Amino acid sequence: MYDWRRMSPQQREEVLQHREKRGFPSHTPPHMQNWSSLYHITAACYEHQSIIGQSVERLDAFSRDLLALIEPFGPVHAWCVLPNHYHALIGCVEFKRFCLELGKFHGRTSFKWNQEEGTRKRKVFHNHSDRVIRSEAHYYATINYIHNNPVHHGYVKKWGEWPFSSYQTILSSMGREEVERIWKMYPLLDYGKGWDDAAT
Repeated sequence: MYDWRRMSPQQREEVLQHREKRGFPSHTPPHMQNWSSLYHITAACYEHQSIIGQSVERLDAFSRDLLALIEPFGPVHAWCVLPNHYHALIGCVEFKRFCLELGKFHGRTSFKWNQEEGTRKRKVFHNHSDRVIRSEAHYYATINYIHNNPVHHGYVKKWGEWPFSSYQTILSSMGREEVERIWKMYPLLDYGKGWDDAAT
């Protein structure tokens, strides 16, 4: 079972380097647009089992495949994949069609993983939830929430230590000072309380 928390600093560094060498699909840094076409997507493994995190390789491949699925529909503003669920902030005009494709993606992925593990008919994903972004404050708070998720769940102590998210790319494009300003200006407070549990 994949467990980032038990890795040594050297092992974590190796994973980060592996991710950088593999080159994840790019995403669009934060910028303003029509809020009604922006969505925060959350999907969890059934009963929050760590099925995505069965291995580092699976986390890596799933992250890449998820981003490749989303990108034809619009920009990915922020994302994070954890061992038992994921979040993505996306720009999408054809949202109904995207949801259909996301459902098919979950189905294909579940079938593949169940074949690999000999767990035929095991339920892997429990649908997904989505929220329309309503304002600038909601937008930036969502980005903060997504990047803070590995810390919230205790996998790492700092955002940059988790390799399966958009944080490093956003940090490179915006700069640390701007990222810290956004964190202070749009604090999480009770934002997202219970969401991850609700996704199960």
